[in-house]
Amino acid sequence: MTQEPSESDAPATAAQVRRSWSVMPPAERVENFKAIDAGHSDDFFLALSAHDQATLLLAMAANERRLWMRVLAPDDAADVIQDLPEEQRNEFLQMLDEPTRREVTALMAYAQDAAGGLMSPRFARLRPEMTVGEAIRYLQRQAQEKLETIYYAYVLDQSQVLLGVVSFRDLFAANPDRPLATVMHTEIVSAPETMNQREVAEIIAQRDLQALPVIDAGGRMKGIVTVDDIVDVVQRTATEDMQKVGGMEALDTPYMQTSLFAMIKKRGGWLSALFLGEMLTASAMGYYEDEIAHAVILALFVPLIISSGGNSGSQATTLIIRAMALGEVAVRDWWRIIHREVTAGFLLGCLLATIGLIRILAWQAIFHTYGEHYVRVAIVVALSLLGVVTWGTVAGSMLPFLIRRFGFDPASASAPFVATLVDVSGLMIYFNVAQLVLHGTLL
Repeated sequence: MTQEPSESDAPATAAQVRRSWSVMPPAERVENFKAIDAGHSDDFFLALSAHDQATLLLAMAANERRLWMRVLAPDDAADVIQDLPEEQRNEFLQMLDEPTRREVTALMAYAQDAAGGLMSPRFARLRPEMTVGEAIRYLQRQAQEKLETIYYAYVLDQSQVLLGVVSFRDLFAANPDRPLATVMHTEIVSAPETMNQREVAEIIAQRDLQALPVIDAGGRMKGIVTVDDIVDVVQRTATEDMQKVGGMEALDTPYMQTSLFAMIKKRGGWLSALFLGEMLTASAMGYYEDEIAHAVILALFVPLIISSGGNSGSQATTLIIRAMALGEVAVRDWWRIIHREVTAGFLLGCLLATIGLIRILAWQAIFHTYGEHYVRVAIVVALSLLGVVTWGTVAGSMLPFLIRRFGFDPASASAPFVATLVDVSGLMIYFNVAQLVLHGTLL
């Protein structure tokens, strides 16, 4: 009797492998990758990040590496090689055919976060003296090669200077005898080869482009950055920003692939700095020791006051950092932002002050917790909340501008850092308000 093949004997699907890919060790990844059915292995490999592709290649046998390196487009191959240990880069570079090797070598000369480092040198090229019919036939021949995209064709002169751009739709809609120069668009959106990848992403997003031409200082076209390249950039930079906002250095590798030592190194520095900052809070508490000794009840509301200020500051910081990342605000907008955040902070402070006031009065009515001067205590808490939340909101919104002004990444204005900063100033506001309101009674 013939036994039916079990599910485990069938080729693995890409979806099955992808679900557990992040937790697999390198050797197991190779084994599972080889088990993917042949029709989907190319797509699976090309969908991996450059880091995962490099890790997978390093775990493969030498004769398999060449095959998969040659599947990659020049820009993707450059990313993979730059992710390899420096002593192995030349070995992998030699696996490429001569034309691709030249293209990859040229791409590797650019910074990885520049437009030149993102671009593909394979794009559709046309000459201005062509007719529309000649251009279509020429593009048909080019399409047989490995072009990065066929959304646009770029019209270049003999010196490779970018003269215009034409979409395939425009070409097929035009009369075949019409000169190409009358069909192409000469108002071209392009990026310098040294432009930062974040700025490139902003241009593509704002203009809703499928591809963006990259030019050198002389106007010569060097390549194109496509929207799929930008998706990777946006995901990577958003991840880095989130990690920085969380109060740590950005990880260089995916979370599950980061060693424990590297994780401690990335998190320990910021955590130590924040701990030293919080020690100032203890110093501030010591400075107001006499006030606390005379009115112990004040100590009950310290966590409430400082956490409210820290939370409001963290909210403002997160909003401004994200707005900066999206290009919604710039350093020059700081004066408009401060007006907006002072108003927002004041209204939020009024909200929390009202809640705090009602809570203290209600607790006193039910449990008689706060003594005979409970009204004054409630006023102290309410006024302090108003001041601390307003100050926290303003400080949190201005810190990213200050950091950007000195040339650093605004994402470094992490939420824990803002909270630590506001904690100390919040205590000062709280106890000074207490001295004014409770003078002659509890103090």
